[in-house]
Amino acid sequence: MDDKFDYDKALAELEAIAARVEDPATPLDDIGSLVERSKVLVKGCREYLRSVRESVETGEEES
Repeated sequence: MDDKFDYDKALAELEAIAARVEDPATPLDDIGSLVERSKVLVKGCREYLRSVRESVETGEEES
């Protein structure tokens, strides 16, 4: 993951992954790697949101 996590890009990628997984034309062999990538993105989103919440609670600015 990059030094600066881009939450908006991660969400857009997750939406694209969801569309591909739902598409009947997507080969079953691709779905496993798409699910694994989505796990990485979801983890990054959770960590980002957690850090934003902590900075709000402590009154610090996001770095």
